[in-house]
Amino acid sequence: MRITSATPADLDRLLSFREEAAEWISKLGSDQWSRPYPADRLLATIEAGTVFMLRDGERTAGTITLTPEAEEGLWNAAELGDPSMFVNKLTVSRGYAGQDLGSKLLDWAGDRAYRAGAKWLRLDAWTTNERLQRYYLDEGFQHVRTVLEGNAVNGGPRVSGWLAQRPTRPADHGLTDETSSPEPLRT
Repeated sequence: MRITSATPADLDRLLSFREEAAEWISKLGSDQWSRPYPADRLLATIEAGTVFMLRDGERTAGTITLTPEAEEGLWNAAELGDPSMFVNKLTVSRGYAGQDLGSKLLDWAGDRAYRAGAKWLRLDAWTTNERLQRYYLDEGFQHVRTVLEGNAVNGGPRVSGWLAQRPTRPADHGLTDETSSPEPLRT
């Protein structure tokens, strides 16, 4: 399988991935991703070059967003002093479930972050999705803390504030990387 940068032509597929994932997660008892993701925000991240697609021939098997920008209000100033990259919206198509692709995408992200000069690969997960949190712990992430206070968008309770990190490192992820080299992080 190969990993490529997403293009605007991938927008509909990415939106359907999120709907598919939300439906599956709902069956597991979580309300994660129950609200539709704004297409314009997703398009902006595609155009920023932070969305990547895992492709199996012409089919899309998964996606991951990897960005040097932290979501506002999650990580403290001392943590933000360490060079880091942040994983968002990791999704594997249900047709590819059970093939360890999420793990390979996380290893690819950690390798890419390492090559960009990051010390940490960080993420935030849904605060009530304990199954997802266990998955990340099993993938070598360490829980940092859970942020529950309101977010800047609506002042309501934060739903995705379970913070975790693992050191970046070179990885033999087994994916053919067709992306350009990562930009070095600004320090």
